[in-house]
Amino acid sequence: MLCICRLHSPFELAPRITHSIFSFLLTTIFGKESTALLNHLIFFLFVRLYSTILLSPIRIGCPSFDFDNSMRHCISKFVKWHPPLRNFSSVNSTIMPHVLQNNNDGITSTSENNDVTASKMYDPTCKKFPADEPLSNMLVDSFGRQHTYLRISLTERCNLRCLYCMPAEGTELTPSPQLLSQNEIVRLASLFVSSGVNKIRLTGGEPTVRKDIDDICLQLSHLKGLKTLAMTTNGITLANKLPRLKECGLTLLNISLDTLVPAKFEFMTRRRGHERVLNSINAAIELGYSPVKVNCVVMRGFNDDEICDFVELTREKPINVRFIEFMPFDGNVWNSKKLVPYSEMMDILVRSGKVLQRIQDHRTETAKNFRIDGHQGTVSFITSMTEHFCAGCNRLRLLADGNFKVCLFGPSEVSLRDPLRNGADDTELEAIIEAAIKRKKAAHAGMFDLAKTPNRPMIHIGG
Repeated sequence: MLCICRLHSPFELAPRITHSIFSFLLTTIFGKESTALLNHLIFFLFVRLYSTILLSPIRIGCPSFDFDNSMRHCISKFVKWHPPLRNFSSVNSTIMPHVLQNNNDGITSTSENNDVTASKMYDPTCKKFPADEPLSNMLVDSFGRQHTYLRISLTERCNLRCLYCMPAEGTELTPSPQLLSQNEIVRLASLFVSSGVNKIRLTGGEPTVRKDIDDICLQLSHLKGLKTLAMTTNGITLANKLPRLKECGLTLLNISLDTLVPAKFEFMTRRRGHERVLNSINAAIELGYSPVKVNCVVMRGFNDDEICDFVELTREKPINVRFIEFMPFDGNVWNSKKLVPYSEMMDILVRSGKVLQRIQDHRTETAKNFRIDGHQGTVSFITSMTEHFCAGCNRLRLLADGNFKVCLFGPSEVSLRDPLRNGADDTELEAIIEAAIKRKKAAHAGMFDLAKTPNRPMIHIGG
């Protein structure tokens, strides 16, 4: 492990060698016109190789390795060798603003502000960041990650049957008496918020099918210390319910929509309702939600040809389209051939002429966020499979049946419902929660291992 850390400087020779070989081959085959394409390609491959492959073995167990400075140093040198890179919008917009800047003397290091940004972009370690506010030790895991975001699944029922969420043959749902009641949800949520959780997201199933959704939102929104109450919904019944939900304190909204083609929608969800989802998006905008986040799971051969169409939704409206890599869960027949990686999605947008500019993300952000020239809204990429964000994870999950889950992809769960119903006080519940969080692993197993690991269907876990 240490030898890898000490040998990182020779890796700087890789782009020189690669350039010489490719330059000879491509120039021979295609002529000098290939020079610009070559520079762009090598830069992309170099950064991806260096950050993803060469450094992946030292993500855990080598905290002394100065990843940030090494990354910026190598990129800075490489761009000096390849000045034409400065002209590429995709490079300049997605990587360069966070690593390099131009001045009269050529390429130099960024300002202190951009150094911080680059550090957040590339740091793969589980650093102990200072808490924004005092946080109970209950919410801090053994790697120093501070968990301030709780996702609560209100129900396992849903009015759609999405292919990636529910098995084709259906799934056995938990009997209603075994699901958390409204009072139990509020009791547990209050415990988390009093310990330092400041954001709660309501999920399902489909949360709006729960009849007491208004009352749950109202009670949660009044918890002292809670800053954000969000909800992820399929939008089928949202438009009519949203005005009341906003009155009850719902502050953020994610609406799932995987295609802009009604026929595809029916195939994907096994139900009708495409126009109703679009109406819900527009209703949310009219009510002042900004941005309205639209979640789109991208699958090869199904909707990967609609990426640019989805981006067009952001041109005139405050919409944040979030492209999500297809993830494996029980019953959704995942395989790597269906996965469209983040790099490929970005390439599609760049080739279409879009100029993307990376937004400085919070250290716990799961998405890679971008502005697009001429667009009011933004686009994001959730790269759970190809570039995981486990090092900054601050999320916990409370399932509809009362099980507590510290990782979306981890099979481990512990019941909070049972001790709660057996009369456990807050101290006893806190001990159970803290023990589970302390057992949280540094990172998930990787997409191929995850595909073979038993886990519940997404409809049981909550979106």
